[in-house]
Amino acid sequence: MARVSAEPRLEGGSSIWPASSEITGHGDRSVGGVPLAAIAAEFGTPAYVLDEAEIRRRCRDYRRIFPGTEIAYAAKAFLCRGLVTWLADEGLGLDACSAGELELAVAAGMPAERILLHGNAKSPADLDAAVRLGVGRIVLDSCSELPALAARIPLGRRQRVLLRVTPDVAAGAHPAIRTGSDGQKFGLPLSDGSAEHAIGRILRQPELELTGLHCHLGSQITTVRPYVLAVRRMVGLLGRIRRRFGAVLPELDLGGGHGVGYRPGQPALDLADLADRVRAELREACTAAEVPLPRLTIEPGRGIAGPAGVALYRVLATKRTGSGLFVAVDGGMSDNPRPALYGVHYAPELVGRTAAPGRLTATVVGRHCEAGDIIATDVELPRDVHPGDLIAVPVAGAYHLSMASAYNLVGRPPVIAVAGGRSRLLVRRETQADLNHRDVGT
Repeated sequence: MARVSAEPRLEGGSSIWPASSEITGHGDRSVGGVPLAAIAAEFGTPAYVLDEAEIRRRCRDYRRIFPGTEIAYAAKAFLCRGLVTWLADEGLGLDACSAGELELAVAAGMPAERILLHGNAKSPADLDAAVRLGVGRIVLDSCSELPALAARIPLGRRQRVLLRVTPDVAAGAHPAIRTGSDGQKFGLPLSDGSAEHAIGRILRQPELELTGLHCHLGSQITTVRPYVLAVRRMVGLLGRIRRRFGAVLPELDLGGGHGVGYRPGQPALDLADLADRVRAELREACTAAEVPLPRLTIEPGRGIAGPAGVALYRVLATKRTGSGLFVAVDGGMSDNPRPALYGVHYAPELVGRTAAPGRLTATVVGRHCEAGDIIATDVELPRDVHPGDLIAVPVAGAYHLSMASAYNLVGRPPVIAVAGGRSRLLVRRETQADLNHRDVGT
């Protein structure tokens, strides 16, 4: 393989491609030292490619930028056994929302004490698994969870818990992913006293040990100000807890939601600025509230996995109409529902061959029977794009497979890890036999 150039960095040193990505000979692109065309040839399409070195680098960046902070990866972004191994190796913990995520993580080697369980409606199976496995903390979301959890704690044990609080801070790229404001299903609001009422109840529950507060503002947040405001309000609550109940809580979890760019030039959250301003606000707010500095926890998911992934598709058809050029690929909303749900815009690229001169503006669409099955609009592709071509979509490591479905009975794609010039299968393709096996009756 002849290397032509490393992927150019965008302004500020960022790129929508993994740092290992290179433009290679014959119009191809490699990730982790492996040509994308070779991956498509071996594993088929659609497929997800995950750069192990990029995941590990981002884990280390978080630990370096946030020293003394617990980093709990948000499992909902994407989870598999291989990824858990990398996270545990790099010293991260895990933020889980179900018994399934808990069981997989512990089976793959994540120490249970590094795991948090949260969710607005934990099932009996979720709580049973958390207590049985001995997770480090459970994030309570409502007062109704208190007796359900307390009844499961063995005699002589106490379960460490956090309370999820809604600080009424609106943040996030789309209304469907804003979770820090009043009037939505997560947490208990500060504004009407519900959070303080719940704290009093938890402190009176002998089976539970309240160690701190939790909040999560939303997803795809690209500015620091919402986090600073949340710190101010959450520390204010810590001060009121100390005055009213005499309790000093040693932990503050600020959640995640760290935004990344999906197209060249799109903003991403500046992690160094976030760390500096959060630490400064925390010191000032704790001094004003007369409480000691709590230990911080953050929960990045997309910020670690998103830019490490690439989705590969094969072009099935092209169609020129009065409204433009449609390029239809062999995947779509079954393996990436985010454009339909949140209107996200991607930057697909032709790989695997040298293109003829000239570009056209195209809409890349999926194969499913929905008008909203669109992967990307207004993208520049070579004028000679045709069926059989290979399309690569960067920033596909988060909320793709984790939100995938078998719509139209199309099986979910595989996940292929790349590192050091080698590829290996992490998650196999869902086959027609898998789908048939679940259908048990007539």
